[in-house]
Amino acid sequence: MLYEYPLMQSPLARPSAPDPRLAERFELYACGIELANGCGELADASEQRARLDEQMAQKEAIYGERYPIDEDFLAALAVMPPASGCALGFDRLVMLATGATRIDQVLWATAD
Repeated sequence: MLYEYPLMQSPLARPSAPDPRLAERFELYACGIELANGCGELADASEQRARLDEQMAQKEAIYGERYPIDEDFLAALAVMPPASGCALGFDRLVMLATGATRIDQVLWATAD
């Protein structure tokens, strides 16, 4: 289990209460395979806007493009109660169960 990610590497996670430089975020690994990724969701719309603005400024500096900020997303955050989320990769579980060494060995459909 990896946890206490730097906040700057966790754009949708809320800051950790004991140390606001860190994020409420974790990743679960088994046998070298990432199985799950989760976080306490950032529900502060003004903080999320500031993070998105900073990300867009970085993208503009690097790539010369700035993408619009999703105002509907920020409006939803403004009324969202405290929440958390966790994504569990079923394909990764199948890899673990079958001993597959590459994810393409367990995909049911190719991207071709």
